[in-house]
Amino acid sequence: MNEERKKQLLCELDKICSILGPSGFEWRVRDYIRAEIEKNMPSGAELFTDKLGGLYLKIKNEGAPKLMLSAHMDEVGFMVTEITERGELKFGSVGGINPLVLCSKRVVSENGIKGVITSKPIHLQTKDERSERTEIRKMRISIGARSRQEAEKYVSVGDYFTFEHDFRVLSGGRIASKALDDRHGCLALLNAIRELAKSGKKSRYELYFAFTCREEIGVSGAWCASELVKPDYAIVIESKAVLDLPSVGEARAVGALGEGALISYADGGAIMDRELTDRLVSVCEKNKIKYQINRAISGGNDSSNIQRGAHGARVALISAPSRYIHSSTGIIDYKDFEAICDAIYSFITAKED
Repeated sequence: MNEERKKQLLCELDKICSILGPSGFEWRVRDYIRAEIEKNMPSGAELFTDKLGGLYLKIKNEGAPKLMLSAHMDEVGFMVTEITERGELKFGSVGGINPLVLCSKRVVSENGIKGVITSKPIHLQTKDERSERTEIRKMRISIGARSRQEAEKYVSVGDYFTFEHDFRVLSGGRIASKALDDRHGCLALLNAIRELAKSGKKSRYELYFAFTCREEIGVSGAWCASELVKPDYAIVIESKAVLDLPSVGEARAVGALGEGALISYADGGAIMDRELTDRLVSVCEKNKIKYQINRAISGGNDSSNIQRGAHGARVALISAPSRYIHSSTGIIDYKDFEAICDAIYSFITAKED
């Protein structure tokens, strides 16, 4: 393992995960990615955006098949729906979040206002309440305000919050952070763009790097990308929730952290193109890149809407096995992330079979 490369990628992953960008409010993430691309623009490249806020880098290769590499910029979050007379904030989730992971979590608003998600303390709960799951509608965000008037100095209905950033490298090379889904995918694409600019290598495809939006609330950004680019092929880089825990049988485990990039032949939203997926597997094997095959059909992501756009596309999916997804502390393994980076670059620079 190249320790200098690892240090650089971890530093960048920390930085990109720290950016606030829930679904529909990805502009800060987009601005960061745009600035990074502009530092390392490959020859013949062109940057543009779509009307939803997605960002694209096109590397021209006239007459060649179009290959779109896609990762989404947004993360799960919260939106303020009401400010109570006591100065607490009622909120709704933006994206799928299990209420069990919310109580006592620290959050931060788009304007930098910090808060804590609170609920009725166990000391004051009835016996029945203690056995029930606390619903989001019964939770509040406390920002320290003593009244509605005081709270309104800092926040408004419609403001968004995300989990507060707390990036950590754990023992064994595991990474813990909010927003790993799917900022690691965005960084994998940035890494490929830099490598192309540095090496000067050409691809047999006309390349489109798509940084999509609104994946967590219905993958609408992917539909826009598919319609705009009209790719012949697409590879989606994602996070995949795994169940590699002692209480889960091996057959349901999906994959395991540290065992390589997770390649899927199908998930809950799409059946991947067999030939394209086999080609991705072959690239991994030829370049000695560690990979594993997804052992369960579950979940969904941008691949579904890219595949069934009006023009159709042949889609493959490569993911980082992830624990505690859609929480304040998702976990991936650095070795899996590095394998994804290597697989993407190796695929786009591979010569004809």
